[in-house]
Amino acid sequence: MSLERPPSDPPTQSLASLDRRSREIFRRIVDSYLTTGEPLGSRNISRLLSVSLSPASVRNVMSDLEALGLIYAPHVSAGRLPTELGLRFFVDAMLEIGDLSPDDRSAIERQVAGANHARSMQDILTDASAMLSGLSRGAGVVVATKQDPAIKHIEFVPLEPGKALVVLVGADGSVENRVVQLPPGLPSSALIEASNFLNAQMRGRTLGEARSAVEDALSAAQRELDALSARVVEAGLAGWAGGAAGEPRQLIVRGQHNLLEDLKALEDLERVRLLLEDLEGKKDVIDLLGRAESADGVRIFIGSENKLFSLSGSSMIAAPFHDEDKKIVGVLGVIGPTRLNYARIVPMVDYTARIVGRLIGQG
Repeated sequence: MSLERPPSDPPTQSLASLDRRSREIFRRIVDSYLTTGEPLGSRNISRLLSVSLSPASVRNVMSDLEALGLIYAPHVSAGRLPTELGLRFFVDAMLEIGDLSPDDRSAIERQVAGANHARSMQDILTDASAMLSGLSRGAGVVVATKQDPAIKHIEFVPLEPGKALVVLVGADGSVENRVVQLPPGLPSSALIEASNFLNAQMRGRTLGEARSAVEDALSAAQRELDALSARVVEAGLAGWAGGAAGEPRQLIVRGQHNLLEDLKALEDLERVRLLLEDLEGKKDVIDLLGRAESADGVRIFIGSENKLFSLSGSSMIAAPFHDEDKKIVGVLGVIGPTRLNYARIVPMVDYTARIVGRLIGQG
């Protein structure tokens, strides 16, 4: 597993020169924050240190750490919490990432692969997102290129006057729907005729492969299909073509409710409200996950380092996954508060990405 670390800027490089005592005190503050979300004071720190140090000496070190921008006091006379810069320094220079236990690996494989191996990519990605949410207590997110499966069946179902539902069933078991406008006065027989024509032309081909073939066949079959049926076929093709081009990437988010748990204060509630609004902005989430596609491994985004989380102060841990040709086809990850358990979630995201890639390659 590899953790993609951004190049250190000059301030972060200077922080790397912290002595051992300062690093231990800083680590205690970060560990406390990641575990409880609460500030840690000098008296408690002095009891936790591996070497004997008075609370007054601890306060002197804390003052130096605060001057470097690594920690801050949320209230007067309170303990200290890590800043976003402090969390970035911790993640880049001090985070110790272990490997998943055999039980964790088995749980991920069982939940993502499932008992039924003949599943669509959509099912795999949805299960992966839900699994990451459940294990991390954050929101599981996946962005993937929309697939263009071979077509098994297509049918027009009449709705209200002037509208029909086009149902497309893929060979992988996926089902998608589009509503299309119908010519006025269309007889029900025209829908059946259009369905039969498209099934004869499209079955076994992807939508991209079938589109030009259907258009050519439609021109040659004008005399066999009456004008109204031909217009229904064209309407169905236009509906699918517009959907495929307009939504080239799909976003799956599971576990938003986890973000409402373990709130410490009213400001936490406001932060989560802002984060949920962020997750509603599909394009911004897709853009952010897209930044992880260029990584060789797991990427970590913290707080205001990106515009998406500039108000909610959240973090995201994400990794790309590949198909059988080693081509990146999507990104998955976890979004939650900045006090995510990075050491546990980083290998979890990395392993899940590898499992998803393997399953896609088998499909």
